[in-house]
Amino acid sequence: MRPLPERAVRVLVCLNVALQVFDGAATYVGLHAGMAEGNPLLAWVLGHVGPASALVLFKLEACACLLLLWHVRASKLAGPALVLSAAVYVVCSLAPWAVALATLHLEYMAS
Repeated sequence: MRPLPERAVRVLVCLNVALQVFDGAATYVGLHAGMAEGNPLLAWVLGHVGPASALVLFKLEACACLLLLWHVRASKLAGPALVLSAAVYVVCSLAPWAVALATLHLEYMAS
């Protein structure tokens, strides 16, 4: 297995950062709309430091991990790690939050 070209790794890092931003914003909006957080660790931190601080801390940590993967981009495992990370966020964050927020919007529009 060969490492991905730098351009492909850059695109994957940008995609992952965009997914982090979406996840943080969707979580913030969802929490303020009365929805529950599905990640038990994040839910615990939310209860101790509040939503804004908890989300900033968690998203900074995730972006630090992405920066680490960028620094080891010549590794043959950096590309697959970024693809896996994006896939997990699409399945576990983007899709559920998109459905939940769309449902919330439709309920709001119907009332």
